Amino acid sequence: MELLLKDSIHLSLELLFKAGMSSLSSSVLEVEIFQYIDAHQNDFIKDLKEWVMVESDSVQAHLRKEVIRMMALAADRLSLLGATVNLVDLGSHQLPDGQDLPLPPVILGELGNDPQNPTVCFYGHVDVQPAKKEDGWKTDPYTLTEINGNLYGRGATDNKGPVLAWINAVETFRALKLAMPVNFKFVIEGMEEAGSLGLEKLLEEEKQHFFSDVDYIVISDNLWLSKKKPALTYGSRGNACFLVEVECGSKDLHSGTFGGIIHEPLMDLIALLDSLVDPTGRIQIPGIYDSVAALTGEERKLYESIEFDLEEHKNNSGVKKFLYGTKDEILLHLWRYPSLSIHGIEGAFHEPGIKTVIPAKVIGKFSIRQVPHMDPLVVKQQVVEHLENVFSKRNSPNKLKVSMPLGAEPWLANVNDPLYQAAKRAIKIVFGEDPDFIRDGSTVPVARMFQTIIQKSVMMFPIGAADDGEHSQNEKISRYNYIKGTKVFAAFFLEISKLHQHLRETSNTETSNL
Repeated sequence: MELLLKDSIHLSLELLFKAGMSSLSSSVLEVEIFQYIDAHQNDFIKDLKEWVMVESDSVQAHLRKEVIRMMALAADRLSLLGATVNLVDLGSHQLPDGQDLPLPPVILGELGNDPQNPTVCFYGHVDVQPAKKEDGWKTDPYTLTEINGNLYGRGATDNKGPVLAWINAVETFRALKLAMPVNFKFVIEGMEEAGSLGLEKLLEEEKQHFFSDVDYIVISDNLWLSKKKPALTYGSRGNACFLVEVECGSKDLHSGTFGGIIHEPLMDLIALLDSLVDPTGRIQIPGIYDSVAALTGEERKLYESIEFDLEEHKNNSGVKKFLYGTKDEILLHLWRYPSLSIHGIEGAFHEPGIKTVIPAKVIGKFSIRQVPHMDPLVVKQQVVEHLENVFSKRNSPNKLKVSMPLGAEPWLANVNDPLYQAAKRAIKIVFGEDPDFIRDGSTVPVARMFQTIIQKSVMMFPIGAADDGEHSQNEKISRYNYIKGTKVFAAFFLEISKLHQHLRETSNTETSNL
C-alpha cells in the first residue's frame, strides 16, 4: 500500500508542474483524493468481496431472489452516499415453460442538483453469468480471492467491480467533505446478462423525467484491449441473428431406403450456408458492404498507437493462423467491417457414433455482426433474397424459411466529444499516458439504447484489463485496476466539470458577441 501511495503522490506532484494539465488547486485536490483512495483500498476491496458473495445470476430462474437481494444491497450503498434512490418495479416475465418470474427492480438514483454543475449518468449492472467451481475455477467463484494482486470472483470485472469503483470515487468526495464537481445519476440493473428485460421501456418512460437534465452518460461494462494500457471505447458492432430452415416432410427417413432418391434437407442447408462466406472471410451476400463507411485518414491514425499484441491474441485463441497478418487489418475486421459466423445446425444428428438417418427438418444458425451505418432490416432483406436465389438454383421441392429473431444495431460515438476529452485527461493524470481509442467487435445494446432514446453523449469507460476473463472461468480484476479505476473516475469528475464550465463560458461569450 505504501508503494501505491508514494506512486500516487509522485504522479500528482508531477502534475503540479505540467502546464496545461490542470490548475494548482485542482492538482492539490487530486493528491488529497488519491491519498484517501490508497488509504482505503482494503475497505473498497472488502465491499467488492461482499458483493461477489451474492450469487446474482440472472440467467438461472432459481437464483432470481439472489439478483433481487443484490439490487437491494446496491440501493442501500447508494443511500449511504446520500443519494435519493428509487427501486422501479418492472413487473414479471414469462419463462419458456410458462412460469411467471419477477423481474429485478431497476435502480434510479440521484445525488446533487446544482444547476452550475453538469449531470453525469452512470449505467452499470450487478447481475452475473453462471459460475461453478467444477467448471474449471481455481477458486470459489463467489468468494473474492486475491492471488498475486488479482481479485478473482464472478462479477469482479463484469460488472460489480466497475460499479463499486464509481461509487467509491463518489464516496471519496463525500468523505473528504469536498464539493461535488458534478451532479450524479445512477441507472443500475439486474438483468443485463439476460438481455436487459424491461430496461428499454423504462428509458422511454423516464426520458422526459429522470433523464431530462442529464448531460452525459457513462458506461463501464467492457475491457481494455491491452493488459496494461488504458482504453476508451467509442463504438461496437451490432448483431443480426438468422435461422434458415429447410424441411422435406413430417418425419426422419432411413438413408438406405430413401438415400439417393430425394432432395435431402441437410444437403440443401449445407449448400446455403456454404454460399454465405468465401475462404478469405468476405461475406458473399450482394449489397452487404454498400452501407459500410469508408475508412478516413483520421480514423486510421487512431489505429497506429493502439497497443495490441497479435501473437498473444493468436495464442489466446488457440488457432494457428488468422485470416489477416497485420495489427491494423485484424482490428479493422474486428471493429469496423461486418463479419458472418455460422453457429450450428439444429435437427441434425450430433451425438457420438453414426446414425444413418435423413432428418426431415434442419435449421441453420448464423449471425452477421453489423457496423455503422448498416440497417438490420436492410440486412435481413439482403440475406433472404440471397438465400432464396441460391435455393432456387437447386430445384429442390423442400420448404425454405428464413427468419431474423434478433437484430441489435451498432453503436458509434465521437471521440472529439467533451466526454471523451475529459476521460482522456483523467487517464493521463492517473496512468501517465494517453488511452487507446478502441471499438468493440461484440455488441453492446445498452450503449445504442441510451444514445437513441436519451439522445445524449454516451461513452464506454472501461477499467478492466484485457485478460480479466469476463463470462469465463477465473474472472478477475486486479487490485491495481480496481484502485486506479476508482482514481480515474474521481479525476474524470473534476475534468468533465472543468470542460463543461469552459464550454458554457465559451457559449455565453459567443452569445453576448452576437
